[in-house]
Amino acid sequence: MQLIDTHVHINFDIFQPDLAAVRARWQAAGVVRLIHSCVHPQEFASISQIAAQFPELSFAVGLHPLDADKWDHQTATLIKSLASSHSQVVAIGEMGLDFYKADNYQHQQEVFTSQLGIACEMNLPVIIHCRDAAPAVRDILQKWRDLYGERLRGVMHCWGGTPEETQWFLDLGFYISFSGTVTFKNATVIKESALIVNSDKLLIETDCPFLSPVPKRGEKRNEPAYVYYVAAALAKLRGETIEEIAQKTTENACKLFGLAL
Repeated sequence: MQLIDTHVHINFDIFQPDLAAVRARWQAAGVVRLIHSCVHPQEFASISQIAAQFPELSFAVGLHPLDADKWDHQTATLIKSLASSHSQVVAIGEMGLDFYKADNYQHQQEVFTSQLGIACEMNLPVIIHCRDAAPAVRDILQKWRDLYGERLRGVMHCWGGTPEETQWFLDLGFYISFSGTVTFKNATVIKESALIVNSDKLLIETDCPFLSPVPKRGEKRNEPAYVYYVAAALAKLRGETIEEIAQKTTENACKLFGLAL
């Protein structure tokens, strides 16, 4: 059984003391590829250093919406330059809108739009962060989809939206990625959304070191090996085997990010 964790942050300091052991555990769990997200272009150096050690790691470059105030006239040029400089860059992001933790709505949307332009220009998928902002994200993506068609593609990461919102993004051709939140007892809405995603648009992730899944909920640090529990929860919820979930999500990740196994 092969699994792909489509969203990790293993460059964080919390992983540095035992990263080799963390890797050994993800390999033992069947995780064959990982996508490392990026919250700021300044992370590029640390992420690329890890990718040099672990060839199974591909990564993105972009600016998180909660860092939108760090965007300047040089950021777009920097993202394009970095993305074209490394063969293991497979996406732009993570980008998007977060209206839960910040109220600079207009500026976030401008930064989001700029990064969508980069992704379409470079023909790379996007990794979307969306929190309390689904209508605005949908409207922006719809405009770009109308302009660029299937050239605009990507994933709604760590998805927590309603079934109605989920359908919006499925209709736009986006993949939906579920994290450890789908294992939480009270995550009724997330579980309802997971039931409506067609198997050809389903992805799994940890978003580690955040959101440790059940039965590892008490651990402060999530890690890539625990994507197994996300797959297991989805399998139980959807009435499928974990092997079926693994196969489908692995195929989907390879298709979206251009990965080879």
